[in-house]
Amino acid sequence: MSTFPLASGSLAQSGLRTEPIERLQALIERHIADGRYPGCQIALARDGRLLLERSFGHAQTAPSEKAAAADTLWLLYSNTKVVLATALWKLAEQGAFRFTDRLSDHVPEFARHGKRDITVLQVITHQGGFPGAEVSEAGWADHGRMRDEVCNFTLEWTPGSRVVYHPLAAHWALATLIEALTGQDYRAYVRQAILEPLGLAQDIHVGITEREDARVSTMYEPMPGGAPGIRVQAASNTPAWRRAGIPGGGGYGTARGMAALYQMMLRGGELNGVRVLSPRTLAYAIRNYTGDRVDEFMGMPMHRGLGPHLRGTTPGIRGLGAFASPATFGHGGVGTSYCWADPESGVSFAYITNNRVPDPWHSERLDVVSNQIHASL
Repeated sequence: MSTFPLASGSLAQSGLRTEPIERLQALIERHIADGRYPGCQIALARDGRLLLERSFGHAQTAPSEKAAAADTLWLLYSNTKVVLATALWKLAEQGAFRFTDRLSDHVPEFARHGKRDITVLQVITHQGGFPGAEVSEAGWADHGRMRDEVCNFTLEWTPGSRVVYHPLAAHWALATLIEALTGQDYRAYVRQAILEPLGLAQDIHVGITEREDARVSTMYEPMPGGAPGIRVQAASNTPAWRRAGIPGGGGYGTARGMAALYQMMLRGGELNGVRVLSPRTLAYAIRNYTGDRVDEFMGMPMHRGLGPHLRGTTPGIRGLGAFASPATFGHGGVGTSYCWADPESGVSFAYITNNRVPDPWHSERLDVVSNQIHASL
């Protein structure tokens, strides 16, 4: 088993103020006591050191209780998009494709239904024009079928004319691209090209094996109609879902694993003496390609990079914290989580929970949570 790539550090010696971090931990404890979510995990890293990792509450509440633990794997939902993006960055750096290429240059059948001229950059920045498209459950396991279904996606609007978050569709297309370029299952390529070299293959998974099932936190959702309590979120707990490693929202990880992945980005593509990307590749990928255009799904500018999004200077921003420096970048998971990095301070942070709660509470609490970390700087 690989050694975790971040050395342990001390909050007291980190240069961070501890009061806001203590306030954050008290807030999480209050959320759990109030029934907002059963469990949570956070991790905080700076300058290549893991300063804080803590698990709260329960990974499972029924039929028996299981406490959240350091090795619990949490459903990342759309945080998975950034994990997949790192593999694309690697392939672009190696010259396998360019983000300005048409996706159909590498997957010819993708040209069906008027999609010939869509670029990879448009797809990954949520300008592809097919946000509602889906891959069937049969396509999760049969990647020949997956490719065919992706190529049969139909357009809802003219590519490039709008920014509209593609919850899953864009990253099915990007996974198909990875497989076309490498001849490998995209899940295997992410693991072999990124996670294993970084020492994160035990902490981040795109596709859960049976061996890891016991580590997985159950995902919940509020009872319908505003009734008190929570119930199991059925669609996100099946064996088929766990095995699939859905590229836009089905990865699993620990908070410390995500904090470490973002440390790699902050450190120019290197972690614990292992380099997987160049600084110039990261500078190209983590910049604002959509300006202050409003993402019509999110209802605000999202400042999309090639995977993560950035804080920018608009009054509000989703998940990263209103107090964040403009260069802060990251991504979230629907109703549950956010992970991010701040180049100005060298800090990366991950907050992951296991109840998929709706807005407005979800976004409001994310702002408060992230702002406590920014206030500690």
